[in-house]
Amino acid sequence: MNRELIINVNPTEISIAQCEDKVLVELSKEQCQTGFAVGDIYLGKVRKIMPGLNAAFVNVGHEKDAFIHYLDLGSQFCSLQKLVASYQPGKRGLRLETMKMEPAIDKAGKISSYLQVGQIVMVQIAKEAISTKGPRLTADISLAGRNVVLVPFSSKVFLSQKIRSNEEKKRLKRIAAAVLPKNFGVIIRTAATAANDSDIEQDIQSLVDKWHKTLANLRKNTAPALLMSELSRANTIIRDSLNGSFSQIVVDDESMFREIQEYIRKIEPQSEKLVKLYKGNVPIFDNFDISKQIKSLFAKYVSLRRGAYLIIEHTEAMNVIDVNSGNRTKIDDNQEQTALDVNLAAAHEIARQLRLRDLGGIVIIDFIDMHKAPNRQLLYDEMVKLMANDKAKHTVLPLTKFGLMQITRQRVRPVAVQDVTDVCPTCNGSGRIEPTVLLDKKIENRISYFTQDAGYKYIKLRVSPYVSSFLKHGWWPLYLRWMWKYKVRLKIVADQSVGIVDVHYYDKKGHDLNRG
Repeated sequence: MNRELIINVNPTEISIAQCEDKVLVELSKEQCQTGFAVGDIYLGKVRKIMPGLNAAFVNVGHEKDAFIHYLDLGSQFCSLQKLVASYQPGKRGLRLETMKMEPAIDKAGKISSYLQVGQIVMVQIAKEAISTKGPRLTADISLAGRNVVLVPFSSKVFLSQKIRSNEEKKRLKRIAAAVLPKNFGVIIRTAATAANDSDIEQDIQSLVDKWHKTLANLRKNTAPALLMSELSRANTIIRDSLNGSFSQIVVDDESMFREIQEYIRKIEPQSEKLVKLYKGNVPIFDNFDISKQIKSLFAKYVSLRRGAYLIIEHTEAMNVIDVNSGNRTKIDDNQEQTALDVNLAAAHEIARQLRLRDLGGIVIIDFIDMHKAPNRQLLYDEMVKLMANDKAKHTVLPLTKFGLMQITRQRVRPVAVQDVTDVCPTCNGSGRIEPTVLLDKKIENRISYFTQDAGYKYIKLRVSPYVSSFLKHGWWPLYLRWMWKYKVRLKIVADQSVGIVDVHYYDKKGHDLNRG
């Protein structure tokens, strides 16, 4: 399988597309300079206790207060608070390795027994802010690495359930036990089976060093404050997914290219050659046919083979998927076999769509009715098998007597693409547009200003494919006439994301001329 990671960097966000055999399977978006990513550790201040919910709201600097439930405090919350308090001004900081642990908190306790308004707490983002909700927090801190997850205030070594070999389990436990300091536990990830002893030891030691730096930041900051930031989303995906099956990682921003290259050089030097800097004139997502896939794959209607299709609806409480056979029922005589064929094809696409759209919460699927119990069981088994590749925590329930399948799926980040409908590119939603017959005159006026008044000798125009064709049409195209008339070098770049009659002007360094 040919796996690629395509990264598009914009001033406001980073879009990361994972493709398998040129087909988009995952799309992630990271907002630039917004913070509050899963895994980030903050020093927060309790704003409000909610006894009825057995939870509290904590100010971590987000516009919405973050939420923490009693069960997310962790069994060693008292030990964590003791450690945090020791780093307050005027106090000597404790070391976790030599610290005496406090008794574990009661699993059936009340949050008011451990938190009070105004209290300073160390917390970690467990779920990003979604819609109108603030981030979800946990005080059960953990630090993720490539091969292991470090768990402070623990002394246990846990292994991924996907590690089957007893010999491998013994090896990994021996490595962890030899290097782990006192009062630190670890979860050994599946990726560790392909790593040698020194790589795992180095991974654990680097995470212990990261923990010490986080504690050191307690002295330098007052709540609310960021103590430790997780890797960028791109590097997180690379950390969790990088293996020999990646054919290339392509990024269109030089600084991001260097960051990824440096990160891979540290964790897997032999894979550094996979990272490539894209310098093409066509936008990177257009070049790799991702823009078109986003438009088609995130639509309400998703086509299957031979006329069948899905309808995907989002509601406040759940996501609903309806499976339709289209006109196949008019052609095929065997209704039961037709229903099974369509349902199995739909299951493959639904498993992909859940991962692609990162749909969370409750998903209800209305499959085509099947009367034979073996067929219903076959469909259920196939869906469980297909969902096994999904990294998000999920549960698949068998079909009900009404032909409905229920899936619950965890989501810790906002949906990457919520709506693929376009605002009218000509009126921007206003219902009124400029006369399109004057478009060439408008463009020429801007070129005249930039060359005659501002003195530019090079201008790049980013336009829709329609305007690009218009400007380049004929044996003596319009843009060449302007180049000759204004003694300027013009470069026309077609971009599918640009509105039909929108025009963006850039100088040689890529600066937007309309923004000065």
